[in-house]
Amino acid sequence: MASLGKELTIAWSVGILRDWILPSPLIVDIGLPMRILRKTFSAKPASITKEWYLVDANGKTLGRLATEIARRLRGKHKPIYTPHMDTGDYIVVVNASKVRVTGKKMKDKIYYRHSGYPGGIKSESLGQLLSRRPERVIELAVKGMLPRGPLGRSLFRKLRVFPGATHNHIAQKPKPLNIGSTA
Repeated sequence: MASLGKELTIAWSVGILRDWILPSPLIVDIGLPMRILRKTFSAKPASITKEWYLVDANGKTLGRLATEIARRLRGKHKPIYTPHMDTGDYIVVVNASKVRVTGKKMKDKIYYRHSGYPGGIKSESLGQLLSRRPERVIELAVKGMLPRGPLGRSLFRKLRVFPGATHNHIAQKPKPLNIGSTA
């Protein structure tokens, strides 16, 4: 036993020190130990609220846009974030065809897909994919930033991307969300 003041006597065993923090005599002079909160918070399905947000991709950098969208789909911006649950929001992205990239990625970045047949590998550059299916570029960037497995698939289903300025989710009344700055 070691004495640290007239009221505080601590037995130096693992069982006692595991649940208590000793107050510093320079900072706190209360004479009693403080409890450590040793409980992990886990969000309950009833406490999770999901909002709809509208993001304009016009002039935004692809990677910076995708990281913020993935963060919001996952729910990491909320204080009730729980890694194994879907606590994120719905995201509607418009003007996907006007997203920008830095450097020479328009011709140097290559996307691959496979038909499943021998010799069926297909490849196209970012510029070709952006002209053919502009929404797919943002979808692939965000999908690569989400977890793999059933949770990641359900998070990805909450992303809606449209190549133009119009979308079909007006009934959900999405709130505008400003991500980053326009170059």
